[in-house]
Amino acid sequence: MSRIERLLREKELRKNNKASHSNEYIDLEPRDGSEGDGNMKEYLKKDSLASEGCEKHDEGLFKERLLVVANRLPVSAVRTGEESWSLEVRDGEHVTALLNVKEIEVKWIGWIGLHVPDERGQSSLIKALAHKRCIPVFLDEETIHQYYNGYCNNILWPLFHYLGLPQEDRLATTRTYESQFSAYKKANQMFADVVNLNYEEGDAVWCHDYHLMFLPKCLKDYNKNMKVGWFLHTPFPSSEIHRTLPSRSELLRAVLAADLVGFHTYDYARHFVSTCTRILGVEGTLEGVVDQGRLTRVAAFPIGIDSVRFIHALETPQVQDHIRELKERFFGRKVLLGLDDLDMIKGIPQKILAFEKFLEENPIWRDKVVLLQIAVPTRRDVPEYQKLTSQVHEVVGRINGRFGTLTTVPIHHLDRSIDFHALCALYAVTDIALVTPLRDGMNLVSYEFLACQDAKRGVLILSEFAGAAQSLGAGAILVNPWNIAQVAASIHHALNMSTQEREKRYLHNFLHVTNHTAQGWAETLSSSELNDTVVEAQLRIKRIPPLLPVEETISRYVQSSNRLLILAILISYLLQGFNATLTEGIDKRHQGDQIREMDLSLHPDLKETLTRLCGDPKTTIIVLSGSGRDVLDENFGEYNMWLAAENGMFLRSTRGDWMMTMPEHLNMEWVNSIKHVFEYFTERTPQSHIEIRETSLVWNYKYADVEFGRLQARDMLQHLWTGSISNASVDIVQGDCTVEVRPFGVTKGLTIGRILGEINLHKSIPEPIDFVLCIGHSLGKDEDIYTIFEPEFPSGCIGIPRLIQSDTVTHRRSGSKAFEKNTHQQHPQNMQNISSNNDGDHIAMKGGRRSSQFPNIITWNVLELEKDNYFSCAVGKTHTKARYLLPTSDDVVCLLKGLAWSS
Repeated sequence: MSRIERLLREKELRKNNKASHSNEYIDLEPRDGSEGDGNMKEYLKKDSLASEGCEKHDEGLFKERLLVVANRLPVSAVRTGEESWSLEVRDGEHVTALLNVKEIEVKWIGWIGLHVPDERGQSSLIKALAHKRCIPVFLDEETIHQYYNGYCNNILWPLFHYLGLPQEDRLATTRTYESQFSAYKKANQMFADVVNLNYEEGDAVWCHDYHLMFLPKCLKDYNKNMKVGWFLHTPFPSSEIHRTLPSRSELLRAVLAADLVGFHTYDYARHFVSTCTRILGVEGTLEGVVDQGRLTRVAAFPIGIDSVRFIHALETPQVQDHIRELKERFFGRKVLLGLDDLDMIKGIPQKILAFEKFLEENPIWRDKVVLLQIAVPTRRDVPEYQKLTSQVHEVVGRINGRFGTLTTVPIHHLDRSIDFHALCALYAVTDIALVTPLRDGMNLVSYEFLACQDAKRGVLILSEFAGAAQSLGAGAILVNPWNIAQVAASIHHALNMSTQEREKRYLHNFLHVTNHTAQGWAETLSSSELNDTVVEAQLRIKRIPPLLPVEETISRYVQSSNRLLILAILISYLLQGFNATLTEGIDKRHQGDQIREMDLSLHPDLKETLTRLCGDPKTTIIVLSGSGRDVLDENFGEYNMWLAAENGMFLRSTRGDWMMTMPEHLNMEWVNSIKHVFEYFTERTPQSHIEIRETSLVWNYKYADVEFGRLQARDMLQHLWTGSISNASVDIVQGDCTVEVRPFGVTKGLTIGRILGEINLHKSIPEPIDFVLCIGHSLGKDEDIYTIFEPEFPSGCIGIPRLIQSDTVTHRRSGSKAFEKNTHQQHPQNMQNISSNNDGDHIAMKGGRRSSQFPNIITWNVLELEKDNYFSCAVGKTHTKARYLLPTSDDVVCLLKGLAWSS
């Protein structure tokens, strides 16, 4: 069953379950007009079981547990005694969203909002919050200051809203920043510790917002099988903004530890994937981000509101009374509403200036409109917010003084919040809602306004920089809040809009608001999407080979009498040199967050190891690489081993000369055409380059902009596949950051048989090989080197022609098509290679015999290999045909050292 099929089935089940429980809905605002937060209180009353030590829930009520981890709990606490607390419910859409999810038992974990230093106070608070299904995280004052006020509010929040990092003029900036980041990681670990204490097998953990970006990594370090989701409620900036953050890579990798990463809009999700691709060098796909074969799903899940709550509230006596008062107060005037937090990103000064411009250009409306601007105070102790408050008051006073009269005031400004009933009434009487933030994650004021507009059919003017613009843009008037003239013109358009247009716009958005609710958002993320993401990951893991059993490998190596070690090295990312399998230069796009040239020197721990291994008469080592002969000579020429360059096209013992393994296939007429194409794309792709080898060409865009390089590679491949060389006898191989063109049929697997034959003839091996270890990081086309010994080993032998010695490349035309087809259709499992006698190769053999099935094949008893004595291992690559995995090059070094010192 596909992922879409599973999600559709779960959606249908939820729909049916919701219908069966429709009579159980608990309204947050009961129709009888009683005060309070009914839904939250009724919901939280259910969990008195925890304090009574009872773990049994109503049978069938909950199907699974969800641990919601946020910086703040949905309740605030006031200490009334040494061991007594007064708890007050805090409202929020993501809180109310989870209350009506019938299938899930929800527990909240978070900070209570104050410092509780004594154990008696902490113990009593834990018991009090247990009745509310809340579990506190206790933070000390220094951590609160550095983590919450410092790194979260001073660093991440401005950056994510495109305000940039704070400017400091003191040398202590670096130390302050580092201490804040350390406190941030410490606080996230403290949250993780509380989660771990309360975690039960099968629980899902849902982490919220920029305060807890490190939490997914902390949780996965504790239990890699834990289901972890992370959701961001703010915008996520473009890569150019995020890359200014000094800790950019650590935060991104910590978030990528989650199974599912969610954002309000596709733009934010796209920015996140692009940032990971550009900064970390990982692969971005349509599903998310792939790092070392592990997929983190990234998707957009726009939150909604509990629209039923607002619709029902309009019918309550309190709201009706407020509506009558407001209609009388503003009779004969059109009401414009602005409802925002008093924050720099909300664009309140720009909105008020746009209204001033509207009044200036439309004097006929001056006595007919009123702007009600409610600015809810947020951080009164911060100087920047105090300055903003003064600025807004100054602008409002100036405009009222300019356009006000004895009987009318154009702007009514309030620096306070209003209760729910008054808010619903205000929405209901509003003609135009001005939701014009400079940058906002979602902004649900627009949703709440539409839910209360059934009678008025008002117009929504919405900033294109609010997340809600992607959901409500079709029915709203979208504006750039920085464009004062445009916003003023939009106000004029909204006031003069026809009834038909208002109706059409309103119905379009009202359907969206009522169909995409907060409850549906919570169900989708916490149940369907997160669970299905884990299911998909488990299915992928089943296809991933296990880690190499190092002790067993060493044990069988010691017990064998004739061993073969194949080190298959891929060189695709470097200007020159080796992949990290054998060299000290780590193969990463960024090291220390900077693009660097790689150190091509051999790993220091390998030098003595290779000397011991190569000095063992029972061990034969082959270094098989896509690199050229000179590179192999420079790095491995001093050891007694076999070197196979350019994917096995050239072979030599370090005590002999280079030989060509497949001369009959060497048709190089295509080189100039390919070279012209590569040069064209190199000129147009900064920091890309061409690697010219003797029998192949490689276009490398490792150091180019990742996304641009991939676009250029896609155009190149399309041209090569359909261009003038489409019928040439070549293979076009796409790597991670490379495009390689090589002679047709040249792979590491197809050349290994010929190499073994030459090794056998050269060394006159007295007994067959009974142990094979093949380690590599190969392109997909070269992974046949892992399967050439799989799955059944022939009781007979390998057919291998003798090689010809060559110090220079001889350009030969490929053999006939019939020959090529006959050659390459032989399955590598049969370990048979066919040779034409047309080249007149001299065959030297010992104890050879001719095969009755293929008269021209000469075979030797090279292998007597039991299945348990063959170990194929891919390095740092999970999608592979190899039997086993090794995570890093350091693991390869440790393994080889273990082999060298074991015998």
